[in-house]
Amino acid sequence: MKQSAFAQALLDPDAAVPEGVVGPDGRPDAKRFAVYRNNVASSLTRALEAAFPVVQKLVGTEFFGAMAQVYLRAHPPLDRRLMLYGKSFPAFLEGFPPVAQLGYLPDVARLEQAMRESYHAADSMPIAPDALAQLGEAQLLQARLHLAPSVRILASAWPLHAIWLANTQGGPAPVMQAQELVILRPAFDPTPHLLGKGGAAFLTALIAGKPLNQALAATDNGFDLAAVLGLLLQNQALVGVSP
Repeated sequence: MKQSAFAQALLDPDAAVPEGVVGPDGRPDAKRFAVYRNNVASSLTRALEAAFPVVQKLVGTEFFGAMAQVYLRAHPPLDRRLMLYGKSFPAFLEGFPPVAQLGYLPDVARLEQAMRESYHAADSMPIAPDALAQLGEAQLLQARLHLAPSVRILASAWPLHAIWLANTQGGPAPVMQAQELVILRPAFDPTPHLLGKGGAAFLTALIAGKPLNQALAATDNGFDLAAVLGLLLQNQALVGVSP
């Protein structure tokens, strides 16, 4: 029996029982295989529910379960670690017609996937709180600031942070506006933080290795450098400074 055929049959309820799956009488055992197939689908669905709880809340438990069945058949696991399953779920939502009217849903899934990536990212040692203050202005502008591996950045055309707050902490109803976020993990649990305009471009430039002055060039007038650096320091997200 080929493993690929067995795996494919597990995710397709209409597929025949794979060759070699037999009961004590030596005949194909459809009933036992159906139980195993159902257990696999249930496990993958639970993994998606754990990874995307806000998406599930927005569409409802029953709808999410049906949607998960479609997803897992088209996107079987590529990694044996079940906790990582669902990386392609945000892209799947973009092309899933039944949720086409919920334009914000893929970005909500991206936020939850980014938080999961942040949670599993490598640990790091933050710089001393006064490390930047010890640099002169000219030296600081030429320096490269290194961010923790757990940092994730998102820019959305939707009020993404407000949607997350409303569905996780009972925040106010979102007001339609684009929002930029950074996910920081000072200890164990990552948290999304709202950025001012230009914050996502600034942090993206830092991650790309640009010195501070070039990262600032990617922002618009009114960008609050002190607020962003303070947020990074407070959440232990700055892990190095290269002159």
